[in-house]
Amino acid sequence: MRLHELAHARSGDKGSTADISVIAYDPSHFPHLRTHLTPDRVRAHFPDLPVGPILRYEVPSLHALKFVLHDALDGGVTRSLSLDAHGKSLAACLLELDLPAPSTSKD
Repeated sequence: MRLHELAHARSGDKGSTADISVIAYDPSHFPHLRTHLTPDRVRAHFPDLPVGPILRYEVPSLHALKFVLHDALDGGVTRSLSLDAHGKSLAACLLELDLPAPSTSKD
């Protein structure tokens, strides 16, 4: 199944660093996302993005994961000629990631 079936996302930027927050629609799916949505999975999903370290922060009270992708925006808004210098489309792209379906019991 696609990530967008379990969560919504929002992305932003600061210089050349992009961040993507992924928020579970259903709080019961948060443990599943925490297990299967890792920095390595995010890196593999963006094979053409020149990304440095990827950090993941967990926000259990919001049923959210925040990924910080360092060096992902080719210099950022003031330096990049990229069509998406802010990285706003990264959230939509990440939502296309394939994940196993959650089991009916808790992960």
